[in-house]
Amino acid sequence: MNLLVSAPHPSSSTHNPPPSAVPQRRLSLIDTTSMIVGIIIGSGLYETTPIIAGNVPGTAWLIAGWLLGAAYSLIGSLCYAELATAYPADGGDYVYLSRAFGRAVGFLFAWAQLWVIRPGSIGAMAYVFGRYATQLYPLGEYSFTLYAAASVSVISAINVLGVREGKWTQNLLTGAKLLGLSIVIAIGLTHQAPAEAALPPSAPSDMNVGLALILVVFTYGGWNDMAYVAAEVREPQRNILRALVLGVVAVATVYVGVNLAFVHALGIAGFAASRAVAGDVAALGLGDWGRRGIATLICISTLGAINGMIFTGARIYYAMGRDHALFARVGRWNSRFGTPAWSLVIQAACTLLAVVGFGLLGGEAEGAGFQRLIDFTTPVFWFFLLLTGVSVFVLREYDAQQERPFRVPGYPVIPLVFCLGAAGIVCAGVLHAIEARSWAALWAAALMAPGVVLAWYSRHSPR
Repeated sequence: MNLLVSAPHPSSSTHNPPPSAVPQRRLSLIDTTSMIVGIIIGSGLYETTPIIAGNVPGTAWLIAGWLLGAAYSLIGSLCYAELATAYPADGGDYVYLSRAFGRAVGFLFAWAQLWVIRPGSIGAMAYVFGRYATQLYPLGEYSFTLYAAASVSVISAINVLGVREGKWTQNLLTGAKLLGLSIVIAIGLTHQAPAEAALPPSAPSDMNVGLALILVVFTYGGWNDMAYVAAEVREPQRNILRALVLGVVAVATVYVGVNLAFVHALGIAGFAASRAVAGDVAALGLGDWGRRGIATLICISTLGAINGMIFTGARIYYAMGRDHALFARVGRWNSRFGTPAWSLVIQAACTLLAVVGFGLLGGEAEGAGFQRLIDFTTPVFWFFLLLTGVSVFVLREYDAQQERPFRVPGYPVIPLVFCLGAAGIVCAGVLHAIEARSWAALWAAALMAPGVVLAWYSRHSPR
């Protein structure tokens, strides 16, 4: 395989396009940090935390697990900071993988994002939004799917209209979710469930610390998305690293605070047994209004994550379209709106196919659409994250002349730890798909097959 095949900067061209026809550096440190926090704090905080609490021996293990997840995310952030500051172009992993392993691998990554990773990730968040929006105002038999599809359509349209609209939507949603979580933490640390409601602790044989750690890492997922908009970040050599570190630290602070509040309010066993833990805690201080308020908060949290993933994901296909003539349409930056409009529209269409397809097949059992979409994305997502970690080593060796404003400290140990962790999650995801006989994972494999053929063709196609 050809190593170190340069991917052109998205703004390069044989002519000089007007400024509005290429990415502009409009994202401040606050915008990019807000994007990271907004993407990470989505549905996972509410969906996975009780499962994690039920699979660790006690509170100390629980908090240690969340701190370990933060440490792993910071390690990954350091790797991405080196790559993103050395190659500050929109497209993130697409740019790094194309440079390290060649055009075919970069194309295959973009294909996986378009057909598997983004539809699955955005769709999973959209389904959680649909579930809690249905609690507030049901729309009938297919309420989950209708709400999920509407959220993807509306937020995609907002992002087509302009970068300013997309970033302010993100900032408002992130601010609202942090305010709501602060209220939940305050209630949890000042209220406790009645003593008679306490549950006996789980038996040690029921625990699976490995599963708990995998779910912790999943709940921290999304910190790497900021790399996809590197060409739109002001002062990228400084702000990319700052945003990654600040974002992960802010999320870790929130996660530890929320888990301490849940344990204080419900006890570790009550926390693990709860099916709506944030609502149960809020109800201690605010009654039924607290439950409805939490449902609203979760809707806001998921919308923030959906907006961030839609905003960043479209930049991947834009970068790919600039480099591959076969997909040139998605590589156009709309001069009227100042956004990759075609990329956003096509991403929305693929996501809607996943949302409707996985939602309607097999009915709308609670959480079913969410779980199918997680099974659909996990092995593919972490495989390419592993390749990106490996690209740190490859580009250090074969592109040594490239200026690197930031270098990963502790090289090569830090990138190696990141790669080993990603490899472990890939193996765990594959084993889970086999054990569960997940047809969703088979769909992912089927969708990747034509991508492999097109990736081979792309090696010789015109730019």
